Amino acid sequence: MNASKRIDKLIADLNDWRGDVLARLRKLILDTDTGIIEEWKWMGTPTWSKNSVICIANPHKGKVKLTFSNGAALKDPEKLFNSMLEGNKWRAIDIFEGDKINERALKNLLKEALALDSAAKPSKAKKTHATSKMKKRSRG
Repeated sequence: MNASKRIDKLIADLNDWRGDVLARLRKLILDTDTGIIEEWKWMGTPTWSKNSVICIANPHKGKVKLTFSNGAALKDPEKLFNSMLEGNKWRAIDIFEGDKINERALKNLLKEALALDSAAKPSKAKKTHATSKMKKRSRG
């Protein structure tokens, strides 16, 4: 079963508010950039990547946790991050039943994470082009 179908199944199997929240988060993430890829990692974790992991989401008892892999490097003017604040890489947003999701602020955070991801990892096309230029220079 591919990653998207596994995430569909996870959402359907939750049968409570966590499934609704996870579905909303997933849609928001996928709508932010058409290049985002859904993956299923670490024995059952919905993961969204582009050049590298952008964020992961896990339903827990009593909450849904949305974790950004490079969250510590992101500005968070709306103070969405409320978990894993002491780490120097990962940051998370714990969403509890009845919490309102600030979709505008979350979308801005996702865009910032994607910009950081793009800056940190050049695409294969850019790498190939840069490597070709370096080889030409070294021959010349």
